[in-house]
Amino acid sequence: MVADDRHGNAAQAKMLEDGDMKMSADRGDKDEFEDRGSWQGKFDFLFSCLSFAVGLGNVWRFPYQCYKNGGGAFLFPFIIMLVILGLPLLFLETAFGQFASTGVISIWKVSPIFKGIGAAMFMVSLLVSIYYNVIIAWAIFYLFASFKSQLPWASCDQAWNSPLCHRWGNMSSGHVTSKNGYFSSPGNETSVTRHLPLPAAVVRNTTVLGHSVTSKSSSDEYFHNYMLDISEGFHDMGVPRWQLVFCLLLAWTVICICLIRGIRTSGRVVYFTTTFPYLVLVILLVRGATLPGSGNGIIYYLSPDWNRLLSPSVWADAAVQIFFSLAPGWGGLITLSSYNRFHNNCLKDAYIVAIGDCITSVFAGFVIFSIIGYMAHELGVDVDQVADEGAGLAFIVYPEAITRLPVSPLWAILFFLMLITLGLGTQFAIVNTVHTTIIDAVPHIFLKVRQRSYLMVGLCMVSFFIGLSCITRGGMYVLQLMDSYCATYSVLLIALVESIALSWVYGYDRLAADIKLMIGVRIGWYWKITWKYISPITLGTLLVFSLFKFKPTMYGSYEFPLMAELVGVGLTLASVICIPLGALHEVLKTDSSLTIIQRIKLASKPAVDWGHASRNSSHQASISPTPSPARHHKALGTAEDIPLKPVNPDDVILLPRVGDKAVDGL
Repeated sequence: MVADDRHGNAAQAKMLEDGDMKMSADRGDKDEFEDRGSWQGKFDFLFSCLSFAVGLGNVWRFPYQCYKNGGGAFLFPFIIMLVILGLPLLFLETAFGQFASTGVISIWKVSPIFKGIGAAMFMVSLLVSIYYNVIIAWAIFYLFASFKSQLPWASCDQAWNSPLCHRWGNMSSGHVTSKNGYFSSPGNETSVTRHLPLPAAVVRNTTVLGHSVTSKSSSDEYFHNYMLDISEGFHDMGVPRWQLVFCLLLAWTVICICLIRGIRTSGRVVYFTTTFPYLVLVILLVRGATLPGSGNGIIYYLSPDWNRLLSPSVWADAAVQIFFSLAPGWGGLITLSSYNRFHNNCLKDAYIVAIGDCITSVFAGFVIFSIIGYMAHELGVDVDQVADEGAGLAFIVYPEAITRLPVSPLWAILFFLMLITLGLGTQFAIVNTVHTTIIDAVPHIFLKVRQRSYLMVGLCMVSFFIGLSCITRGGMYVLQLMDSYCATYSVLLIALVESIALSWVYGYDRLAADIKLMIGVRIGWYWKITWKYISPITLGTLLVFSLFKFKPTMYGSYEFPLMAELVGVGLTLASVICIPLGALHEVLKTDSSLTIIQRIKLASKPAVDWGHASRNSSHQASISPTPSPARHHKALGTAEDIPLKPVNPDDVILLPRVGDKAVDGL
């Protein structure tokens, strides 16, 4: 380990022992990571992680999951899964990224045989960034539409409305208001199942002159008939909607501007994308709490049904919710933490992010269900006929509820601004993962800031043009296909292999020693048990459970054709296949005279340059690194001759850099 040339060895040893996270004021520390940048502010990383973790799912998925799976009782499995799965994986990735200070592919010098994990993370982030920005574009579309005295989805007299359009205000009286008059409703109302879930109160079976028809709310028709102008299937893709093209271009422009100089710009923007949603949530909660029926909605949200905890699906839903909320396995946590200073207390940050994400999810439930309770009260129906999740909540149910509030455009503007900032905060980390991975994989090409800026512009332009396929008349089907296959099974598998690679192949003892070098304290038995046993077993169980519950993709009554399903499987394999291919490539690079077992062992050991990637101070990992097999095999003999010995961090000898005159401490 090489120390900074302006500090004595005694001072450095004390810094390691105490886990000091403060940067020295000398020029050496200021120049740390000059070649790739580092967080400028003390809280840049923390706010970036919170902005990444706290996303759309906290607002539009968790509240409904809580209500559906036993109300307040669901918090018990949710917290359990946070403790045994979410927090351990969050800390594992942040510590891993902080120690190596490099991208998700180059970081696997820790065990080159697993470099395919990094490539898989890269592919997942690349694919998700394409369609995730489309959802942000939807929110931008709604935001612009909200700047009107009357919200366009508040009535059934628009050009895009069908004869089946109704306003919710007349449901309870036995009538459904349509564009062409009134339908009588005999009460045979049933929920219509669709991939974009809609509550029973939105889509209803109604009898007209003895014939059964399906009526839709004005908010539903605005979403499908006007904004999406949705077609009947993949056979009718159509051309991109020019309004959505503009919104998507605007979304990518904002992303590009905020990330053009890497974390130097995004590190400032995340302060807004993190705090603004909380401000809006508080405002909406205060407004919702004053509405009649809001208390009933909150009671529905939290009323515990302890019998539901006996269902395995409830525990699976809790695990899936916490896993996809904190987002391990995507590469975002590794990328964000790779810009940390070496002695940053990543353990404390992990606690704050995990707990903050959990509290935000619960708090958002109060906001959503206070409004849903009010809507149910106004309609004279049960809350379960209005409760919803996903895009159905964000773009149909909640906008419909907003139309019933005084000064509805104001609340619509606030709500969609919140959705945009939540989405941007997550998208920043996803795009930054792709950008950083490319730079760290070929650093000799992107040596200058200008070259990296050009890369960001090119990346955003390419993603924009690919994303146009999601805003055609058939684009919703493309988006649903990508959402179903790009980041579901693949991310679970990535996280499973990652946890095994780090806790078993690299080894928990080495991880613990490396972490002690950074934060100054040795982590306890809880991390060993979760990293080595509980988290991998939970991930494996989740993966099997998800595969067991697999169903062909549908949107409403439209069942996706076989060719589309095969494309979806290909999207999953695009990332997953990287893991075995990377392992095979690394094994084939080793000396062919070795046995296959020896070659696998050799490819599993850390590379010679594994360690903390700092230009001015190289905090080496707590092992003797493995020389390049092709170059050093003859000198070392077999793979078993290569030294791989843990070192007690307390006994580390601080060596001067080449050219350092302070040799008296040796």
